[in-house]
Amino acid sequence: MATKYKENTRLKVVKEIPDVVIDCVNKRRYMKGRFLGKGGFAKCYELTDMETKEVFAGKVVPKAMLLKQHQKEKMTQEIAIHRSLNHKNIVGFQGYFEDPNYVYIVLELCRRRSLMEMHKRRKVITEPETRYFMQQIGTACKYLHEQKVIHRDLKLGNLFLSNEMEIKLGDFGLATRVDYIGERKRTLCGTPNYIAPEVLGKKGHSFEVDSWSLGCILYTMLVGRPPFETSSLKDTYTKIKKNEYHIPSRVSLPVRQLIQKLLHSDPSQRPTMDQVLNDEFMTLGYLPSRLPTSCLTMAPRFEAKNISIISSTNSRMPLLEINNEEQCGVLTKLSTPEKLTTALKGGTMQKKCEIAEKIVKPSIADIPADYYLSDMFAMLASVVGAKIADKAVIQEDEALDPAAIPIFWVSKWVDYTDKYGLGYQLCDNSVGVLFNDSTRIILLADELNVQYIERDGQESYYTLQKFPETLSKKITLLKYFCNYMNEHLLKAGESIVPREGDELIRLPYLRSWFRTRSAIVLHLTNGTLQINFFQDHTKIILCPLMGAVTYIDEKKDFRTFRLKLIEDFGCSRELASRLRYARTMAERLLTSQSGSLQKKTPA
Repeated sequence: MATKYKENTRLKVVKEIPDVVIDCVNKRRYMKGRFLGKGGFAKCYELTDMETKEVFAGKVVPKAMLLKQHQKEKMTQEIAIHRSLNHKNIVGFQGYFEDPNYVYIVLELCRRRSLMEMHKRRKVITEPETRYFMQQIGTACKYLHEQKVIHRDLKLGNLFLSNEMEIKLGDFGLATRVDYIGERKRTLCGTPNYIAPEVLGKKGHSFEVDSWSLGCILYTMLVGRPPFETSSLKDTYTKIKKNEYHIPSRVSLPVRQLIQKLLHSDPSQRPTMDQVLNDEFMTLGYLPSRLPTSCLTMAPRFEAKNISIISSTNSRMPLLEINNEEQCGVLTKLSTPEKLTTALKGGTMQKKCEIAEKIVKPSIADIPADYYLSDMFAMLASVVGAKIADKAVIQEDEALDPAAIPIFWVSKWVDYTDKYGLGYQLCDNSVGVLFNDSTRIILLADELNVQYIERDGQESYYTLQKFPETLSKKITLLKYFCNYMNEHLLKAGESIVPREGDELIRLPYLRSWFRTRSAIVLHLTNGTLQINFFQDHTKIILCPLMGAVTYIDEKKDFRTFRLKLIEDFGCSRELASRLRYARTMAERLLTSQSGSLQKKTPA
């Protein structure tokens, strides 16, 4: 009934959100900018203060959705709680106001979206990254609990990321404040995969529900799916009540133990946020000081130089960091600080670095051999089969999902395969070359660090000043391609500005490509399939992990759509024709026997 009411209410909303919204009380005017997404009753847009030019996120709620008293009270409570909070790991609350049709909540803008999008692109996140995020989430929750606030909806989608890749906890729509010590709340609320058993049992709940949700978050980041997830809501709730979940063997012992503590069926036995922050997993392992934006789509480079190799006389050692089934033998042998200390004792620094590098090497075991190309083809076949351009009423905007915008795409390219290979520039200003011998090389945006990939996919890292003599010719050609593209080619799209200390960056690289009479087709190792059309210079960028397509039109405007929503709502004939072409190109890539299709073929 709730869903039906929401749908019927939405039909009553006829007023468009104005392009300029006015806070009459504080005498501020905001220019409505890019659509950021929607959820529940609200839509979110960029709002730019027309005086200061500061850009915020504006949560816009139609008053037609707030007709009942409990809906108004819920909105009032969300605003009251959020405006009372002030913490570096909580989304900043800037203010709120209303006009005759809408309530506007002005919030800090988190440009890197949320951990949900990162999870979808990456599936599994490494232990150092997980520790980095858990430390910030735990700190934010500790602050909340000190303010007598229970969040009650901790999940990946409510953990936003700033431009500096820092956690910002948001969405206080289900939050509540504890009025006295020992008070137990009895409202049934939360998100199914993260909801605690005492909430389902309506036995009364308190701060411990946030600890439970944190356990689900920890599990999901490391395993790739929520611990109690099933195909039906009823089965998920049954598993939660019975506390039935399985931790894969690849998860290291300290993490396993922390998950078990957080997912204890007895709320009183779960650790507080202070105890979480001081847990062995949090304190003994490698904790990056920060993460690069590239980790939104690719596992970072964790090498020996990023870890303190502590001598055997010290008691605190970095724990084993591993997410690779193939290296479980190492995990068994070196799963404690003491055993790692013994392994390093008396060894040379080179040997210590070799051990540390093996410990933190990110896993690519879960990436399919075709780099998600089969998934991409299946999605495109489904969309094309739905006859999306023939729908009676096209509501293209309903399929928009800006959160699924790609992290990396090819902004420039030059074909020199008659002698050397294909050169390309990614949107972050890094430059790569796929050589005719199927090796690859990438110069990072800092114009210093170099990533070299052998034919078998083995990766090595150097600098422009220090590299093996065997790479001299390829480094020279890399510089040539860089200079040519900088001097002669226009760039498509926005730049990701490199930040000082982005030494953990690990980029996707060009896996395969080919040209037709109509377009160039580029397939990256993060699953991205990009097609640049020659005649009108439009482009589509497809991501199978997000199930999304970004269309860059003749004016270089970006619009990102969910493929499943395009099936439901349709799209323009221009985009539909490009999706049909993409389906044919994906099929050609799948059926090709060559790992790199550096050739011109008719189409």
